[in-house]
Amino acid sequence: MSLNAYHNASKTTETPQQTEYRLFVEVTRALMEAKGLAKTDQKLHDALYWNRRMWSTFATDCAIEGNQLPKTLRAQIISLSIWVGKHSSKIIRENEDIQALIDVNRSVMEGLAMQEKNSAALQEQNQHQHSSQAAGYTPESSPHSRTSIKV
Repeated sequence: MSLNAYHNASKTTETPQQTEYRLFVEVTRALMEAKGLAKTDQKLHDALYWNRRMWSTFATDCAIEGNQLPKTLRAQIISLSIWVGKHSSKIIRENEDIQALIDVNRSVMEGLAMQEKNSAALQEQNQHQHSSQAAGYTPESSPHSRTSIKV
């Protein structure tokens, strides 16, 4: 019984990319719902604050020594975080459009979805290789890997 519960829990556990994607969906939905609201509407301010906080958290994580993302990607995330903060202020002070924030978040979501898809495909490929090797098949054991013709 407990083994089944473990397997069920492991199937429903999110990967870090899935968690980030879900967060982006929720924050972006809040931004979309706030689009067109008056600049004094608390719902707009809450959505902008949540988006800033999310990006700030990602930037802080990227600045930490030992972060395993590529250095250029970390720099891009930090730059985006700075831009998000500035653009959010412009939305309130200078009537900039919130759509740019929505578009940036959607682009990141597309990247996360692609990363998750690639990761799943790689994991499936590795599982297939492991099951082939466990069954005793290796490229070296294939009858087609050796020639019987002697020259």
